[in-house]
Amino acid sequence: MPVADRVLRHAAGRPNHVAVSGPGGDLTYAELAGRAGRAARHLRDRGTGRGALVAAGQADPVALLVAVLACDLAGVTPLLCDHTWSEERREQVMAAVPVTARFDAPLPGADGPPVRHDPAPDDLTWACFSSGSTGRPRALVRTRASWTGSFPHLDELTGIGPDDVVLIPGPLVSSLYGFAAAHTLASGATAVVPGRWSPAALAGQLRRATAVHVVPHRLPAVLDALEAAGGPLRTAVVGGAALDPAARTRAAEAGVRVVSYYGATELSFVAVDADGGGLRPFPGVEIDVRPEPGHSLGEVWVRSPWLCEGYLAGAAGPLRRDGDGWTTVGDLAEPYRPGGVLRLRGRGDGAIQTGGATVVPEDVEEVLRKVPGVNDVVVIGTPHPYLGAVVTAVVESAVEGAVEGAVGGVVRTGGLSRAALEEVARAELDPAQRPRRWYATGSLPRTPAGKPARGLLAAHLAARLTGDPESGSASRGPESDGLGSDAEIWRLG
Repeated sequence: MPVADRVLRHAAGRPNHVAVSGPGGDLTYAELAGRAGRAARHLRDRGTGRGALVAAGQADPVALLVAVLACDLAGVTPLLCDHTWSEERREQVMAAVPVTARFDAPLPGADGPPVRHDPAPDDLTWACFSSGSTGRPRALVRTRASWTGSFPHLDELTGIGPDDVVLIPGPLVSSLYGFAAAHTLASGATAVVPGRWSPAALAGQLRRATAVHVVPHRLPAVLDALEAAGGPLRTAVVGGAALDPAARTRAAEAGVRVVSYYGATELSFVAVDADGGGLRPFPGVEIDVRPEPGHSLGEVWVRSPWLCEGYLAGAAGPLRRDGDGWTTVGDLAEPYRPGGVLRLRGRGDGAIQTGGATVVPEDVEEVLRKVPGVNDVVVIGTPHPYLGAVVTAVVESAVEGAVEGAVGGVVRTGGLSRAALEEVARAELDPAQRPRRWYATGSLPRTPAGKPARGLLAAHLAARLTGDPESGSASRGPESDGLGSDAEIWRLG
């Protein structure tokens, strides 16, 4: 983590201030700095030299923070690994990445002289995996400056400072939450790091949190808990997919200012909306939307100090660069004028080609989320022998007790019916955009960052669909491919 030098300064100036609060309790800045220093000595004593790549897969988020701070002190690059991977999966991933050492248990400490190296902007100080939900994850690496240089801008946008308590309710292996922890420690604030999302614990966490980092679909639950239990929350930093304007309005009514942003694991910050007026370039970022001839949408290209260095071991991925310093990951947007509002339209490789038409999933999802009873929805293309693909909606019902029986030929999920979904689709979507297949689930499978696992759903349905593509069928019951019994796919009708 590229902030160890700042943690040491906070430890000297405010030694008894709480730095991190995790499942096992609190650590002050002095305690955090002490543990990281002793762990750095252990790395050096075992011969881990500067520039080495070290895999860190500790399940406890505080132990993980100690490990990556130790790596930073020792001049080592930490590669954050998901502790929930099976051993087979872990070995598969590690075989493709040239790590010097791997630590899944908390790093032990060793006594001896302090381990320090002079931090430089171009030090490789953070490596993590992209959040792809199928296939082998790609590992990417970034420099110290690509994160720390953006901290002052985020300070100004969010107002987060040393007296704040920042709730980071997700896995630190996600770059979104990992960055949040790095920024919080750099600012001298208190980072609350439960390591995972827990609705049951949310009310207790919010009794002390003044700021929170979340993905968009988690914000309503945060506001529900705040309304029920109260708390000092004043700022919500929301990154990921598009934020529902209604959630921003509701947050404002609760006295919570929302700062939302668009970025990518490879790009870091690209655009930010601090007042509800739309996404505009994050400080230091240039944006160029490049439409293909004959298309109304274009790829988003950025030129920025916040970009990663690239993928480890020469792995292939969506990151592309041109000769003039511009970079893209293939996201789509409407035509853009410099300094104006950026209107994103999804990822280019997620667009659905159906019968000669191109459908952007986010367009359909935005409409379907308005239907009462819909908690979230993912729109993907599933194979069709004549059309290439058909638009398919997987709906997460807001009503628990996922699927009730058929009533009068109409299958309902809680209070939600296919008829209601199709009525809205007919009213607000073009014919090519309307889903031809509908599924419902009590809980969408998600990536470690909390985003819907779009690729996993697409692969699952493609593998399960049999028979007539128009009537289709899907297996009913627990699966063994990662969806689990709480994310079964059900046909609405």
